[in-house]
Amino acid sequence: MRTRIEEFTKHITEALTISDATTLTPFNGTIQNVLICGLGGSGIGGTIIAQIAAQDAKCPITINKDYKIPAFVNENTLVVCCSYSGNTEESLEMLAQAQAKNAVVACITSGGKLEEIAKEKNYNHIIIPGGHPPRGAFGFGFPPIFYLLSHYKVISNDYITQFKNAVNSINTEETNIIAEAQTVTEKLFNKIPVIYSDANYEGVAVRFRQQINENSKMLCWHHVIPEMNHNELVGWTTKNEDLAVVIFRNEDDYFRTQKRMEVNKTVFEKYTSTIVEIYSKGNTQLEKALYLVHLGDWISLLLGEKKGVDITEVDVITYLKNELAKI
Repeated sequence: MRTRIEEFTKHITEALTISDATTLTPFNGTIQNVLICGLGGSGIGGTIIAQIAAQDAKCPITINKDYKIPAFVNENTLVVCCSYSGNTEESLEMLAQAQAKNAVVACITSGGKLEEIAKEKNYNHIIIPGGHPPRGAFGFGFPPIFYLLSHYKVISNDYITQFKNAVNSINTEETNIIAEAQTVTEKLFNKIPVIYSDANYEGVAVRFRQQINENSKMLCWHHVIPEMNHNELVGWTTKNEDLAVVIFRNEDDYFRTQKRMEVNKTVFEKYTSTIVEIYSKGNTQLEKALYLVHLGDWISLLLGEKKGVDITEVDVITYLKNELAKI
């Protein structure tokens, strides 16, 4: 996993090259809404892109992480199926339902049944390199979603330039990123992370939570501001030094949200002495999100190493899949 995190920007660059070289069948219709289907490491890219593209997308983008798809899906819906292995059972069921509704289907995968179906049905698809745990292939699976949304004229911004800027920025800052990750790791060790972010960066917070779960083998939770100010903030009533607050921050977070974060800290400080603020770097939301994702990945890896756990293993998920296979 360490090598995969070290090669994060290489994965992004390779994904851009693969996507650019992929021949997609022209589409002359009009997409009225988008449904991105995927779970876990295969699905987090959709969660993040839906927020990044919100100000650019010409139609709603909905994320689905279940067996069933929404009733609104029809022949004017673009359904993007993301499954790194190509065999994720929930994603395949969502695909079958999308087919039954004559939706416009496109796929991102490294192989498996999803690749077979895409080729058989002549769906537009982008094949990314296999052989990684899905969470370790985020850099491969994330850029192709932008290519597909652009191909179907859902978005128009020049995200390719932003990806390249993000790669250059992360490469330049890598030493500092690792140093900050080591500092944060020391503060989170033997703690339960409580992750907060601006609502527009919830996907980044979710990614960090998932990486803490899988790489560090730890429980944690996340929430977003301002929503948590209407509920969870009231739950801070008991001193608990086992909790460690992590706040993802961006210089362009809405000014009232930034004020909320400052006031929230005065509440958190009454109940835990561990409060960590992590600021992004970059000029656009995409660049900032990728920076925070990469930093969060490093923290999750270093925490796992400090705990002495096997970073890569997900035996309990394998057990679950084996039990489901008996049905």
